[in-house]
Amino acid sequence: MLQWILYLVVFLIEVLIFWRVRSRLVRQIALLAGSYILYCTWGIWFAAVLLLSTLMNYRMGAWLRRQPSGFPLFCGIVLNLALLSTFKYLPEFAGGTPFSSLQRFAHIALPLGISFLTFQAMSYLFDQYRGEDLDPSLVEFALYMAFFPITISGPVCRLPEMLPQFRSEANTRWHDIGRGLSRIAIGVLMMQLSRLLGHGILAGDGINSGFDRLQHWSGPDIWCLAAGYGLQLFFDFAGYSHIAIGAAQAMGFVIPENFFRPLASSTVSVFWTRWHMSLSFWIRDYVFLPLAVLRREVWWRNAALVISMVIFGVWHRASLLFVIWGLYHGVLLVLHRQLQQLQRKFCWESSTPLWNLLGWFATAASVSLGWIFFRCASWSQARTMLSSLFSPSTYGSHELTPSLYALVAALAISYAVVVLCANSLDRYAASPEQTTSSFIAFLARKRWAWLPALYVLALLAILAINFTQGASAAQFMYRTF
Repeated sequence: MLQWILYLVVFLIEVLIFWRVRSRLVRQIALLAGSYILYCTWGIWFAAVLLLSTLMNYRMGAWLRRQPSGFPLFCGIVLNLALLSTFKYLPEFAGGTPFSSLQRFAHIALPLGISFLTFQAMSYLFDQYRGEDLDPSLVEFALYMAFFPITISGPVCRLPEMLPQFRSEANTRWHDIGRGLSRIAIGVLMMQLSRLLGHGILAGDGINSGFDRLQHWSGPDIWCLAAGYGLQLFFDFAGYSHIAIGAAQAMGFVIPENFFRPLASSTVSVFWTRWHMSLSFWIRDYVFLPLAVLRREVWWRNAALVISMVIFGVWHRASLLFVIWGLYHGVLLVLHRQLQQLQRKFCWESSTPLWNLLGWFATAASVSLGWIFFRCASWSQARTMLSSLFSPSTYGSHELTPSLYALVAALAISYAVVVLCANSLDRYAASPEQTTSSFIAFLARKRWAWLPALYVLALLAILAINFTQGASAAQFMYRTF
């Protein structure tokens, strides 16, 4: 609790500084000091690793600026991957070996957000190699690496987008502060919905217990858990992203969006342009495209796509399940490309409502199936679940309680209704003269008068349920990656 109070105090101080102070140096130093103070609350040792990464990459960037060649870039990549692997992959590897000399490394703590920090550092080196006009001061680069709204779990930012904002002397507008606070509020609600899914309405009756406590599942159980886990992960990570983006916006910063209604995607390709967008685009720009241009053959472009998705999976965790998850999505993307080629060859029209509905259903099912690899604790568990999933005899029963089925269905339908209503209100507010209902137009224009009350009621109801279940303060599910 004290940690979150400190976060709130530092955030409000930074908002006040950027609202009133115009001195670039004062703003940069105040923001850097606040970011390091907050990061130190997770561990002084973590802050030391962050400082080491910052100094190392700043020097590597200066070397690349003087000598933009492959060797400095290679050295920078190796150093970053070595630092990441020491904390993220070595402990898991050491814990699974019989050698006592290596097992001492099994308990190395994972610095918070090191994966996202490494991606940001490497994008800076890639941009320097490509000739971007980047000449940050040490304070500016340290701020880029430690900027507190994004340190824990992104979104992944890039220095060409952030450097002009760090150097800006414009005061934050009231509109940006208000919009930022509203996004924080949305994020808080979404994360509470994620907690509700994880713990369930009844004690021990959520997605977490469905995966961790059950030993046998029916086909409907697995579909419920897979879809529910995808929804839980979306609410948690998209909610956190709203909080991060909103906190930055309240201080006058614009950082990349991370989600854009991915659950409404009608193809897997569209899904990956809407889910974890900052990291998906990072993989596209710095992994897939450099690989794809090495050869002109179609098979190689498809192979590069699969390789990129496997790397995406291994980034989450160096385990067989995440390799399979990345491989699975890479194959799905390749299959979608083949389908697109067939459509062009036969002039097949695919924009009809029925086709879009079928595409959405197939995408939702295939993505949900992939979450089994993402969530299962072991390959044996994943194999057992997949065996039940594809066994018709298991579809006549269920082990999960009806309340969990009802909760997953209710939240999925409610989210869809909220998105549709938001789209309608935006449309009516933008063109009130075209509306057929003056009442709807009034509601659209006066959202500030009734939406906050509805929000508070929904948040209080969810908090009451979570409180009775003794749910943890916050999940931040993605911080483990």
